[in-house]
Order: sequence, then C-alpha cells, then structure tokens
Amino acid sequence: MEKIQEQKIIVYTTLSEGDDVLIQHGIKLAYIFKKELCLVFNRPSKQRIAGSKEQLYQYAQKIKEELPALQVSTLLLSEKKVALPDLLAENHEGILIVANALKFKAYSSSLAESPIPFIFVHPQSEITDYNRLVQPMDLRKENSDGSLWCSYFGRYNKAEVVMVAANDKSKEGKQNVAKNVMLSRKLYDKFNIRHSVYKGSKSSFRNSFEVLEHALASDCNLFVLLGSSSITPLDYLVGLPERKIISKAGKLPVMVINPRRDNYILCD
Repeated sequence: MEKIQEQKIIVYTTLSEGDDVLIQHGIKLAYIFKKELCLVFNRPSKQRIAGSKEQLYQYAQKIKEELPALQVSTLLLSEKKVALPDLLAENHEGILIVANALKFKAYSSSLAESPIPFIFVHPQSEITDYNRLVQPMDLRKENSDGSLWCSYFGRYNKAEVVMVAANDKSKEGKQNVAKNVMLSRKLYDKFNIRHSVYKGSKSSFRNSFEVLEHALASDCNLFVLLGSSSITPLDYLVGLPERKIISKAGKLPVMVINPRRDNYILCD
C-alpha cells in the first residue's frame, strides 16, 4: 500500500550564510499551516554528496532538538532548476517554497513553471508574522489564486488582507477589476477574514509597483504578488516585474504566485 505523504513547506537552502533566516521563515509557515518542514538542497552535479548531506542533516538535527514537535525532513537533489518545483510538488507534496530573495534571478525560470507559490525572503529579514497582507488586484482572472492563498493566511493565522484595486480606464478593464474584488471579498467574508479595499491610481500594468509603495509605508508583513502571465526573452534580458518588485521590497517577504499554471491547493 502506497504511503500517504504529508504536504510540505519547502525551504531552498544554499548551505551557506543566510540559510538560518530562510529556515526560520519556513518554521513559522510550517506551524501556521500545520505542515511538515522540508529542507532542500539542489546540488550541482560536480559537488560532493557527503558534505552536502551532512550539512543538511545538521540543519535538521538542530531544528528537531529545539522544536521536537515539528516534523522535519531533508532532500538532497541534483535536478534542473526549471523542473524542480514540479518534482517537489508531484513527488514530495511540496505546497510552498521559501527562497532567498537575493537569488531571484537563479530561480526565475523555475518560478515561471512552478505549480506552487514561492515566498522570497531577504536573508536579513526579521519579518515573520505573516498576519497583515497586501494584495494588488488587477484585471486578470488569476487573481483568484492570490486570494485563495490570502484566505489560507486569514484562516490559519488570523491575517488581515488589504486589497488595492487597479484603476483601469477601459470599460472591460474596470469590469474585470471590479469582478475580481467582488469575488475576493465574497471568499474572505465566507471565512470571516478581515479585509479592506482601496482604489489605486495606476492601471493594472503598474498597479503592483504602486501597491508596493503602500506596503513599505505600512505595517504590512507579506506582499502577495501575481506573477507575469506571459514571458518573452526580452523579459529575462531586462528583468521581470517580479524581480524589480522583490528588489524594491527589501526585507519585506514577497509571495509570488504563478498565473501560468494551475496551482496546487492546501489540504486541511
């Protein structure tokens, strides 16, 4: 009989400085959602296995000594980066990935193909409350994926959600933004999640950058961002909007949800 695996909060380690902060965030998220914590190192093919395996083991042992009630596992892999999120989701029940914000460029290709969200954390970030979320709301129907994750934080962590709606000029754009706001409010009301809506001054194209300014000027502790719906070679050359947002966010954690894929859902 096949063993049923627990869903996991994945932490991408680099086996170097900064891992401790990423792991702290992973621990917090594992407790919020009552999931197993899984520490992953994707080993370059020429790197020795023994040393990497031992360092991962030491990471896990320290957590188990300090937090014996938390389920902790490790994975030492050597896979193409672009295929890694799919493998973690399908074969290991990964539901969320914590990654180093300073290394976004290295993860951008895998994020574009990922069926599970990334939370990018600055390696000096001390923000781990995850109870006041800011969510840009634009005209894309995939905003529902972002709202679903916001609702998870509301249900499991009593988080409050602040939505900032784009100010599109076209009739269709206005209607789509209004519909997304209405559906999100309906979801939040269903689970008694505190939320508020503000109207921004920018269109859907620039809404996220305006909302980031609001987030940085407030007590927000998670920016929930819907990633790019289409990506061209030029985007990789000049930089994806996600990369610019994460760079400007500094020590504010940024969750990026991929609108190009159907996303896995959190199981109770």
